[in-house]
Amino acid sequence: MKVEWYLEFVDKKYKPKSSDVVALFYYEPANGISAEEAIGRIASESSCGTWTTLTVLPKSLPKAVAFWYRENLVKIAYPMDSFEHGSIAGLMSAVGGNIYGMKALKNLRLIDIQFPSEYLKDFSGPLYGIDAIKKIFRRESGPITAVVPKPKVGFSASEHAKMAYELWVGGIDCVKDDENLTSQRFNRFEKRVTLLAKQRDRAERETGEVKDAFINVTAPDIWELERRIKLIHDNGFRYFMIDVVVSGFTAVQTATELARDYRMAIHGHRAMHAMFTRNPKHGMSMLVLAKLMRLAGVDQLHIGTVIGKLAGEREEVLAIRDAIAKREVNEIPGFRLSQSWGKIKPMLPVASGGLHPGILPEIFNLYGTTDIVVQVGGGTFGHPMGVRAGAMAVIQAIEAYKQNIPLEEQAEKHIELKKALEKWGKMKPV
Repeated sequence: MKVEWYLEFVDKKYKPKSSDVVALFYYEPANGISAEEAIGRIASESSCGTWTTLTVLPKSLPKAVAFWYRENLVKIAYPMDSFEHGSIAGLMSAVGGNIYGMKALKNLRLIDIQFPSEYLKDFSGPLYGIDAIKKIFRRESGPITAVVPKPKVGFSASEHAKMAYELWVGGIDCVKDDENLTSQRFNRFEKRVTLLAKQRDRAERETGEVKDAFINVTAPDIWELERRIKLIHDNGFRYFMIDVVVSGFTAVQTATELARDYRMAIHGHRAMHAMFTRNPKHGMSMLVLAKLMRLAGVDQLHIGTVIGKLAGEREEVLAIRDAIAKREVNEIPGFRLSQSWGKIKPMLPVASGGLHPGILPEIFNLYGTTDIVVQVGGGTFGHPMGVRAGAMAVIQAIEAYKQNIPLEEQAEKHIELKKALEKWGKMKPV
């Protein structure tokens, strides 16, 4: 087949403009397709091209250019006019669109996107981000602690709220819905919200501490999403949670606008991400998803633990952490592009998945304790002495780390931590 204008989208002499959006891809051409033909197709299909030359072209032609390629990596520059301003859905329909279905490509993975300052102007970013620790919980530093009642689903709204009270008085900051708890027959959303609010007020009176919840507003439609957020707000919560992938970019941006109106923070759960982020040769990196959520205005997001039960290598997790928690990061060749965030606030990374008191020091060695949300589910609910004791063991482990006290020494004075270490030790779930 004759290659017509695909090669016109390849130009090694092109120098990206300061206003260009730059994407880094890993690619593998199909058999019989050269590297230049493959990357020309990526740039073409994700911007303004088609499979053949055209007789009429518009005056405004937002043409992408593959300007750098080496081995199986390519950088593509997109003019700003390629995308609707302020729309993540519009961006991803291009860089994550038809190109993934092209037969000329065996594999394609979006590794990173570099956003210029001009593109960032149309996004507000997180309302709180790292400031949630001070502005919501009235503490100088983290971590913010959260616990998911386990098993994920099955508890009634009443049972859920009673366990939340035990967690709160045990020292935990937030109780969290798991990703698949929304409004099931056994635990209706409205009842869960109102009962949690009553127990929250009780726990705050008794402890003198701020208590909150990451209640899952993921919904069948935008109108129900809006209704659920309003209900949470009206019941005095300062947070809500949304499953960012399954809800979609439009729903997430709708939720962040409402959060700003209500002055609420958003906890982002990444359920379903591994369907497209886990394959190292195809799909999209978790790094890209995390950066998109920072753009959208999510305040905190699950990014992995390295040592927990979920996949995520150390280099990847730390690269994501820095990309969302810092105002500027440098390029890691082949792995991450440089990025300056301007006015967009840093997010809080969330470490979760298979954690328990015995391995929290390893998490803090990776993340620190200042700007982080640490979430312990089964490592609290599996405690031999019950839920409240499980919460207390988590807090005792955190206090030990901050005071540079070995967990074993701390356990000599705290039975809750001692029992947790007797059960789990320093095992790492798989």
